[in-house]
Amino acid sequence: MQTQTEAGDKMNVILYSTGCPQCTVLKEKMDGAAIAYTENNSKEEMSALGITHVPVLSVDGELMSFAQANKWVNQYLTKES
Repeated sequence: MQTQTEAGDKMNVILYSTGCPQCTVLKEKMDGAAIAYTENNSKEEMSALGITHVPVLSVDGELMSFAQANKWVNQYLTKES
């Protein structure tokens, strides 16, 4: 799913998740920030991408760890405010 920045740029955002506690935290944070995303729970796809820990956030193909994703969401919120 795509989300749009204030400047009108569209981003393809995918949350790779297994429903773990950190996955839930990141999902709730993105929902609260009104970031449109697709949730992907396919372990086969995650394995094919080399994902060994979740959650992983993909923004336009750039994979981010939980810490990096939280930082990205915080920066997104700052830019959109």
